[in-house]
Amino acid sequence: MSPTHVVVLGSGFAGLETAFSLRALANPDRVQLSVVSDRDDFLFRPNSIYLPFGAAEAPLHVPLGTALRRREIASHIATAEGIDTERGVVRTSRGPVPYDKLVIATGAAMRPEEVPGLAEHAHTVWSPGRLHALGEQLQWVVQHAAHGRLQRVLFLVPPGNKCAGPLYEIALMLDTWLRRRDVRDNVQLAFTTSEQNYVQAFGPKLHDVVATEFSTRGIDGRTGAVPDKVRELEVAYTDGTTQEFDLLVAFPPYVAAQRFEGLPADDRGFLTCVPSTREVVGCPDVYAPGDAGDFPVKQAFLALLQAQAVAGQIAADVGAHLPGTGFEPVSMCVLEMFDKATFAQVPLSVTGDPVRPVVVDPEALDAYRVGTSAAWRLGKKALGTYVPGRFRAGLPVHAGAGWDTMALGLRGATRWLAR
Repeated sequence: MSPTHVVVLGSGFAGLETAFSLRALANPDRVQLSVVSDRDDFLFRPNSIYLPFGAAEAPLHVPLGTALRRREIASHIATAEGIDTERGVVRTSRGPVPYDKLVIATGAAMRPEEVPGLAEHAHTVWSPGRLHALGEQLQWVVQHAAHGRLQRVLFLVPPGNKCAGPLYEIALMLDTWLRRRDVRDNVQLAFTTSEQNYVQAFGPKLHDVVATEFSTRGIDGRTGAVPDKVRELEVAYTDGTTQEFDLLVAFPPYVAAQRFEGLPADDRGFLTCVPSTREVVGCPDVYAPGDAGDFPVKQAFLALLQAQAVAGQIAADVGAHLPGTGFEPVSMCVLEMFDKATFAQVPLSVTGDPVRPVVVDPEALDAYRVGTSAAWRLGKKALGTYVPGRFRAGLPVHAGAGWDTMALGLRGATRWLAR
């Protein structure tokens, strides 16, 4: 029998983890693999939060050519333009690519236009270019503050954002960064979010940590603050209040990076999936792990878990591996602050409520752990080395001796440094 041809659209966390996991489970005589992406590298986006503070961008880019060839995975540098599910063909900018099974991992994008004035007057947290531009503005903040001019920096989370964690990190990191430059007294920091709680998706423990840090650091925080419009130096909120700023930093609403006509999706273009397998509803053999799918939280760790579930399902379908347990949404994240960090392990449950689409799983509260310590910064640095290194070698993140060691260390640290 000829091998099953699996085409993966995208070279982010979900796409690469699916491809490399599937190759680890199935040899080329069982599964022929192709990756279609408009770029030939992987961007380790979680560490882009360091760019505004002077970190180099080059280490965040992982070239993929050698890794894909090593694992006998074909690479198509092209943009997917459409999908014909009846014929099993992806239309790309460089011609058609046939498939037996399709993995759509094209990710998410930002739509700042949902809030009038946000695109024109805010520095957004998304691409490396925008984060470098933010870094230039922060240098001006320091210069003005050093010369006695009060600076007002406002952070903003509007509705529709699917993972605001990086914005919280930058706000907390900025406080530490300014203190180390002896200008914090001349900079007012404020944080307003449309969420009902800080980092709402990750439950009350993380809210309490952020609230305490904001209070201790003198950051003026406000929840339930929905922006109506942004003017040149002022945000107007739907409750009639306004807040002035000299620098506005925002994480805009999320939308699907690419919409595919004929596939079921929500109003933001995220593909509707079977929860456990991430198979697109009504489309056999088409899957959408990670940010392209409709899971309410967009986060790298969750994307990796979804990719593993997809790879396991496909490997089982071709008879190369036993069926797995499917996607079980347990998030892990580290919130950087420069002087320390907070680790959170959060089992999640989908509610169907648009106001609170996910909550901490009430049946797994013993696994819900949060802790703050300078030691967690070492964990974040370790992940920042480990994950790119795995992809550079063409290996899945959640597999092998390296991951076993990493997981063992996390379990031990969680036992002692989180509750």
